[in-house]
Amino acid sequence: MATSSTAEADIWEILAAEAAAESPLWGESLRPADERETVAIFSDLCEPEYALGVETIYEGYLLHYGRPRLFAPADSDTALLLGDYLYAHGLVRIAATGSVDAVHDLAELISLCAQARAEGGPGEADAWAATAALLGRGALDAARVELSEHRDPSPLAELARAAAGDARIERACVAHDLRVQ
Repeated sequence: MATSSTAEADIWEILAAEAAAESPLWGESLRPADERETVAIFSDLCEPEYALGVETIYEGYLLHYGRPRLFAPADSDTALLLGDYLYAHGLVRIAATGSVDAVHDLAELISLCAQARAEGGPGEADAWAATAALLGRGALDAARVELSEHRDPSPLAELARAAAGDARIERACVAHDLRVQ
């Protein structure tokens, strides 16, 4: 699979290598190198220092709710555990940047997505896009409340588009929708 940049290629290599080093089970769950889909979905919207953490968390999310790009676990229990590992590892990466606000934003994102899944509600793509585009800036609280309490994703969508532009957000949301179940 082609990637858009060397830095992006490094993201996938690091993510795969660290998971394999952490557990033989994660290593066994990796797709063969030529079958990995090394396509960034939301890290293109965030600051470069957050890219690896965002894609690590997103791969964990895809293991729980969609089609992962790097992994093909043998069973659903392994997928769940690997997804949880990637969530935690991604948050550790974000914490290493020193931004407590970014960690908070991603923890809130994981919570919002779990709520949306449990309730069958809207807004996951908008929550991902807004969080990535505004990660660590402290600008998402009111919009998250609208999604969480009123099931209205439009404030998150508006913030994302204002921060990153319509075309970039549309690309990310379409790519996301193609990966989730």
